[in-house]
Amino acid sequence: MKKTNILWAILNLVFLVIFNAIFFIIGGTEHNTSVWISYAFIHFAYFMLLLTPRLIRRGKSTAVFGFSLFAISTTYFLLQFVTGIIFILIAPDSYCSALLVQLCIAGLNGIIVVANMIANERTAEAEEKRQHQIAYVKEASVKIKGLLDKIDGKEERKIVTRVYDAIYSSPVKSHPNLIEIENRIIRSINELEHAVATGNKDDIISLANSLLPTINERNNLREC
Repeated sequence: MKKTNILWAILNLVFLVIFNAIFFIIGGTEHNTSVWISYAFIHFAYFMLLLTPRLIRRGKSTAVFGFSLFAISTTYFLLQFVTGIIFILIAPDSYCSALLVQLCIAGLNGIIVVANMIANERTAEAEEKRQHQIAYVKEASVKIKGLLDKIDGKEERKIVTRVYDAIYSSPVKSHPNLIEIENRIIRSINELEHAVATGNKDDIISLANSLLPTINERNNLREC
């Protein structure tokens, strides 16, 4: 185990050790049901706080996701701690009020946490989709830009430049219905790369000319 993990484990245990020491030294071991219920809910809230890092959705906005979940878990723990201490000090003979109040707090926290996790999942999925959408224009533009540096012929360079301009100015946002035509464009660019590598002027011009209407078709479909 890494030293950092050991230190975090020690830090996480500090509250439990201090709380339990105070609880048993001052109050002893003889308590009624309402006190033990409060004792259990305080520990549950603390363990939920420790569990928070495992609930965070990994992605580009991990820090934002983590902040919101930690804020919720911390708020729940502090609220539960104060509520639990009140019930421990009052120690009502009937356990119903202690159970119902703290169960409602835990239930409300559960609803908020799950709702937040759902929102984070949607945000992360939207980010992934956005990255996929950007990939087409980015990948295609980089490839064509690289080819322009390798083309010496004026005629070939002119037509390939038109292809680059068409792709570079294409709408970034994609759509599932455009995946097939975008893949076709990428395949044609790969063929164009081979033609440039072999220095075949006719193939370069032919492939570049065939790419232009395909790119325009993709862009027109995107606007529909």
